[in-house]
This record gives sequence, C-alpha cells and structure tokens, in this order.
Amino acid sequence: MNNILVSGNFLAILGASVAALAGIGSAIGVGIAGQAAAGVVAEDPKKFGSTLILQALPGTQGIYGLLVAFIILNKIGLLGGSMAELSAVQGGLFLAAALPIGVVGIISAIHQGKVAAAGIMLIGKRPEEIAKAMVYAAMVETYAVLALLISFLMINGIAI
Repeated sequence: MNNILVSGNFLAILGASVAALAGIGSAIGVGIAGQAAAGVVAEDPKKFGSTLILQALPGTQGIYGLLVAFIILNKIGLLGGSMAELSAVQGGLFLAAALPIGVVGIISAIHQGKVAAAGIMLIGKRPEEIAKAMVYAAMVETYAVLALLISFLMINGIAI
C-alpha cells in the first residue's frame, strides 16, 4: 500500500489533479469580479453585458488547468481505458509539468478577479472605458497563458 504513493501512475494522476487546482483560483476570481458586477448592475441594469465580460475573464485559468489535466490523463492512457505502466520518474515528471499551470492558475485568477473588479467599477462610472478595463485584466492573463504553454511543452517532452 505504501508503494502506491510513489508509483508513477499515482504521481501522474496527482499531477492532473494539481493542474485542475487552477479552477480554485478561477472560482475565487470570478466571485470577486461578480461581487463588483452585482453592485454596478444594482445601480444600472443596462451594464450587465459589459460587467459579465469582465467577470468571465478569471474563469479561463480553470479551463487551462482542466485542459492540462485532460492532456496528462490522455497521454498516460487513463482516458483510453488502457493506462500505461509508468515509472516513478515518469510520474514525477508529469507532476512537475502540472505545477506551472496549477500554481500560476490559482494565483493569476485571483489577481485577475481583483483587476476585473476594478475594471467593473471603472465601467460603473465611465462605461465607454470598457476596452481599457479589459486590457488591464488581460495583462494578468498573459502569465496564465505562459504557464499553460510551459506545462504543455513539458508534458509533450515526457516519453512513455
């Protein structure tokens, strides 16, 4: 039973789980932006569409984490029904490859939610400035995309 915790298969599946943790950051970020959006929409219901766009932005990190998790699970054969027998080193590599999007996804989504909330407040006062608000929030997204890219490249470099 103790050997299961260091088996390659367990470590690879743990890696997929770590990647999916980016969804935690997305849930928090979307929640932060949603609170600000509700306040703005309470004052002016016509601003729902504009605020919804900004509220949705922090949700992308969760999608990136889910994508990396699916790529790992597919590569190790779990989704196809015949999982490969992985060494501890291979499993550890999958776990390491999942860390960039898992960790960066959590942190960037929370901060993107805060920036989106500030942008929503901007829209509340000056609706014509939505493009600027989106650019501010998109700047945080850059680092999530970079983390997605590095996780993806690392996974593709692991030989099975």
